[in-house]
Amino acid sequence: MMDTNNFEGKIGVGEREGRVFSSLVAKRHYYMSHGIGRSGDIRAEQPKAAGSSLMLKLTEYLVRDVLSICGYQKLKEVMIVPLATGMSISLVLSALKSSVNSTENKTENTNEITVTSPVKQKKYVLWPRIDQKTCLKCIYTSGLEAIVVENILIGDALRTDCAQIESILATRNDEILCVLSTTSCFAPRVPDDIEKIAELCKKYSVFHVINNAYGLQCSKIANSVNQAHKKGTVSCLISSTDKNLLVPVGGSLIYSRDKKIIDTITQIYPGRASAGPIIDVFITLLSMGK
Repeated sequence: MMDTNNFEGKIGVGEREGRVFSSLVAKRHYYMSHGIGRSGDIRAEQPKAAGSSLMLKLTEYLVRDVLSICGYQKLKEVMIVPLATGMSISLVLSALKSSVNSTENKTENTNEITVTSPVKQKKYVLWPRIDQKTCLKCIYTSGLEAIVVENILIGDALRTDCAQIESILATRNDEILCVLSTTSCFAPRVPDDIEKIAELCKKYSVFHVINNAYGLQCSKIANSVNQAHKKGTVSCLISSTDKNLLVPVGGSLIYSRDKKIIDTITQIYPGRASAGPIIDVFITLLSMGK
C-alpha cells in the first residue's frame, strides 16, 4: 500500500506506469508495478514506490544474513539484480571496464608541438576455460575479449593452470581488466584455485571476478573465498538466486567487500528494473527462515 499506484482513491492521470490491465498480472506482482531503482542508480529509492524500495532494502539485509549463515565473512555490500547469472557477470565486467578505461587522451607538450596519445585500454578478460557457453558469452557481451587459459589434467581432474595465468599476467597485465574464475562446475573440471588466482591478481593489480553461480551451498567454497580475500584480490562475486535460493530463474546476487565496486555497478545499470525476482527472494527467505 506504500506504492502510489495502490493509494486508495487515487487516479493516476498521465502516469506512464503503475497501470496494469490484467488482474492476474497485478496479483502475481503483489501490485508492485513501479519496479526498483531510478535512472541513475538501480538501488536508489523510488518516490512512487516507497513500498518496493523498502522491500528491496529488507531483502538485501536478509541476503547478507544468508551469506553470513553460509560462511561468507565481512561482506560490505550486496545487491540483487533482476538478471540471470550471465547477464549479471556482463554487468559487473562492464562496470569494471568503465571504472578503469578513460575515453580521454593523454596530451604531452614537447616544446611547441602537442603530442596526443590514446590511453591503453584494458580490454581482455583472463578466463580459465569452462565449457559452458554463458561463461564465454558474458565476456563478449560486455565488449571485452577473452584470453582462454586451458586447464591441466592432474589425475582424473581438470585443474587451473596457475603458472600459465601468471605468465600471461606478467607480460600483459596492462591490457587485462580481470581474471574471471569459476568456483562451481561439472566434473571432471574442479573449482578454480581462487586462492592462488587472488594472490596473482593482487600481485599484478588486476580485478578478480568470481563466477560463484552455485557456490552458496558449499562451505568449502565459502572458506576458499574467505582465504582468497585474506591472501589477495577478490573484487566481487556473482551467485544465481534460482540455483541457491529455490526461486524461479531471473535473478542474481552481486556481492563484495569493496563498496566502491558495488556502487559503480549500481550506477551503470540503465534505468529501473523489475521487482519480480526481488519479490521472489523476499517471500522465499521469509518462508524458509534461518
